[in-house]
This record gives sequence, structure tokens and C-alpha cells, in this order.
Amino acid sequence: MPEQPSEKSIARMRRFVEKYCEKSGTTTHPDKEITEAVVLGLAKHQDDLGRPLCPCRFYPDKQEEIKHRTWICACDDMQIYKYCHCLLFTNKEGMPITEYLPDDHEGRQLYGVVADPTPNKGRPRRDKAAEREQERIERPS
Repeated sequence: MPEQPSEKSIARMRRFVEKYCEKSGTTTHPDKEITEAVVLGLAKHQDDLGRPLCPCRFYPDKQEEIKHRTWICACDDMQIYKYCHCLLFTNKEGMPITEYLPDDHEGRQLYGVVADPTPNKGRPRRDKAAEREQERIERPS
């Protein structure tokens, strides 16, 4: 069984998630097991890597990925599009917000268009969408 994250990191990630939900106008997934698994993954990465790297993705080199910052929670997709791959930050029904994603994004293909229930909150980096799309083409991850 893998080593568990520290209580300190778990508490830190829980506080972060609570605050980020308030700031972004999202909620955690209604299935508490999903939320807990993601929080534990973030806490484990915080302990091991010093950064809360998204636990829902595969990285050939986690240290290299940290340098890019794309998948450090709250990831670029969350801050630009308000879309959470991990389903940590969702609407009340547990659906990821896909309204702002490009039409060809995997989130739109999987979930269709899911409207943002709080369009006046979140997306602090929305002006970086063009750069994110270029990165998605040049460095798919």
C-alpha cells in the first residue's frame, strides 16, 4: 500500500479546496469518495513534490511537469475555462463546467456543454485561453 500523505498536507488541501470553491463558484463532487481521492492525491504530491500537481494525469517526469505549471492545482484549465478534469470542482450535480472550453476539447466531447452556474466567479486567467490552446497543440498532456 502506498504511503499516505501527511495530515498537514491533507488539511492544507482541504482548506485550499474549500476556499477555491468559494472563489470559483463551484462545489466539490457530490460523491465524497471522488473528492477525498483527489484531495489525498493532491496532498501526496504536495508532500512528495512540494506542489499540488493534479493527481488525475500521468506524467513521464513530474519534476519537469512542475516547471510548466500547467497541472498544478488549480490547473490552467480550471483557471482559464473553469473546467476540472478531476471532477473536484464541479456544479451541484457533479458535472464539470464545459461552457468555456473550445469545441474540440475532450471535456466538451465527453460531457457536452455544461453551463456555468456562477459566471461572475472564477476564471482569473481567462485572457490566457489562446496561449493554453497553443500549449495543448504543442505539448499535449
